Amino acid sequence: MNLQSDDFELFGVPLRFAQDRAALDARWKELQREAHPDRFAAQGAAAQRVAMQWSVRINEAYQRLKDPMRRAAYLCELHGAPIQAEDNTAMPAAFLMQQMEWRESLEDAHTASEFDALDDEVGKARADALALCARLLDEQGDYAGAARQVRALMFIARFAQDIERRRDQLGQ
Repeated sequence: MNLQSDDFELFGVPLRFAQDRAALDARWKELQREAHPDRFAAQGAAAQRVAMQWSVRINEAYQRLKDPMRRAAYLCELHGAPIQAEDNTAMPAAFLMQQMEWRESLEDAHTASEFDALDDEVGKARADALALCARLLDEQGDYAGAARQVRALMFIARFAQDIERRRDQLGQ
């Protein structure tokens, strides 16, 4: 194992957005077994520390690869399209308008059905953005375009959390 390898290489999976979650889960368990510090107890404290570093590295890679938004962001960054570029934070006007409409709907929501409807709408927007991300990454190799979609996904994820907070505040 190479600490400097990217997550895809570490897990032995193709460098692409589309991944088989069951295969990732199985590979994570296999890697964890290989790197578990207890397997190195007879080799001393230094070997156990290295194994612990490997275990941390494996867990970090797994967290990135299993989450579609984090995986997309990672792919963008690997291909030179950082997500948090200071000079590239603008969002399309239509997306910003949608955000404002969602915010208004959230402020007006008071019933479980209103929250559920908003949740459904946001969930569909997330699914659509992930599907577009997949096309941009795997089919078109448009990493800058995918980075814009990841930024949109980040907005959507934060708004989904806002819905849950508001629902909790109102006891829904």
